[in-house]
Amino acid sequence: MERGHRVTRLAWRAAWVAAAAIPAAFLAVFFAWPAGALILRGFHDGDAWTLAGFEAVFSSARTWRALGFTLASATATTLLCLVLGLPGAHALYRCSFPGRGFLRAAVAVPFVLPTVAVGVAFGALLRPDGLLGFLGLDGSAVSIVAAMVFFNYSVVVRTVGTMWARLDPRLAQAGTTLGAAPLRVFATVTLPALAPAVLSAASLVFLFSSSSYGIVMVLGQTRFHTIETEIWYLTTALLDLRGAAALSVTQLVIVAAALWLSGRAQSSLTRALRLQPDVASSRPLRWRRDGAALVTTLAVAVLLLGLPLIGLAWRSLHRDGVLTLANYTGLASSELPGISVLDALGTSLTTALAATAIAVPLGVLVALVASRRPRVRSGRRALAVLEGAYLLPLGVSAVTVGFGYLITLNRPPLDLRSSLVLIPIAQAVVALPLVVRSLLPTLRAIDPRQLEAAAVLGSTPFDVLRRVELPHLARGLGLAVGFAFATSLGEFGATSFLARPDRPTLPVLVFRLFGRPGAESYGQALAASVMLAGLAGITMALAERLRPREVATW
Repeated sequence: MERGHRVTRLAWRAAWVAAAAIPAAFLAVFFAWPAGALILRGFHDGDAWTLAGFEAVFSSARTWRALGFTLASATATTLLCLVLGLPGAHALYRCSFPGRGFLRAAVAVPFVLPTVAVGVAFGALLRPDGLLGFLGLDGSAVSIVAAMVFFNYSVVVRTVGTMWARLDPRLAQAGTTLGAAPLRVFATVTLPALAPAVLSAASLVFLFSSSSYGIVMVLGQTRFHTIETEIWYLTTALLDLRGAAALSVTQLVIVAAALWLSGRAQSSLTRALRLQPDVASSRPLRWRRDGAALVTTLAVAVLLLGLPLIGLAWRSLHRDGVLTLANYTGLASSELPGISVLDALGTSLTTALAATAIAVPLGVLVALVASRRPRVRSGRRALAVLEGAYLLPLGVSAVTVGFGYLITLNRPPLDLRSSLVLIPIAQAVVALPLVVRSLLPTLRAIDPRQLEAAAVLGSTPFDVLRRVELPHLARGLGLAVGFAFATSLGEFGATSFLARPDRPTLPVLVFRLFGRPGAESYGQALAASVMLAGLAGITMALAERLRPREVATW
């Protein structure tokens, strides 16, 4: 009997090792190897170790301007998202009012919209003949930051709001009873309790803002550059692979720090949520107390989030000042070069489905492994390191991933330059951390006492996994699939490096159309952006309905 139990334990451990090894092998080949080769290219010239690439790149004033704008725009976006997002988190997660569910879903959709479509939307709104053209912000730094806030606002609302809904209201009520003003209660009681969520949201917003490649490419108009656009410029225009590698290493250091901070904050947030008492998640709206937060949220939803999308849809129905459907009817015949927009849409859907089919199973394995609860401290530390390694692609630009593929997967034993699977693989690498971040909080929200009770009642570890953990995991699977598909559908950074000229994805084709002169190309770029944004928005709206309400997915 003892021998049988020993064999069972060994088999169980072997199964977990295999579950960890499969995604690790995938990331080793399609992430670590390209990233490592890229780093090597930045420090080695083929004959000896050297810093010549760094010296050449960082002796250029253009590089320092790009680095400065990357950090400045990401910082400004983070601060604005916090200032606008905290009232939104209060209104949408702490208060109850008619239409709250619809407003929550509407606020969440922009996060998964393709960056190219977001850039085109803000460009159409702010260009001289656009609805807000009188502001003179076309091609300005303000337009880029506004687009980044549009993209990341929901990160703060969702992350902070999920925790705010679980805070015990009696703490704030006690402060009010003792005579403290509402602002003082918020600053001394509520905000410190929300600190893990605020820190997690801020680090994620900074991370995503520093890698908003598509937004800067569309709105920067060659006047503003980030590290990512400089990597693209050095690679495609100057063929300076060593300089591009040096910049990629620099960006890796910046975003890895943000990723580490986000991971620490997410762990604190998950523990804090699990420790919160089960209290009512919302209370009736009172205008004197909650009106300012609701008005701010509605203003952001209409002016910042809704207006660019409404303007994009409205402009797509015009050509030369005339209301028409010509931009849409011309999508089937538009060629650039030799490929129609509908063909590009088909390519995008196919690659997104393939990337989702890769990312979701791998993400399930990673979430199951990372959610283990070792009893010894060394085991917990090892698991934390392993989790960070799995999530590292979240902190590496998709541009870096695509660039790394160009210099590694172009020769035996793994020559995928002409293979159709290269783009889905790159998109799966980008989507995998999002799948994990969607599933892992669901598993960690399981009360440990529930697992211990099942074991005490005689359930085997496999029975506990099958009867308790997997049903919880399934509850977050719809959101994970939605994130994977929507992210892959709109992925532009890596795909812009890897897409073949005769088989571009829709985001790549939209960027090309947007860069061509002529009202016809511009109108079709608008129509294609509406199509792309609509698909991503519908996907995420459906996935949001399946999200477990009691856990934070960011």
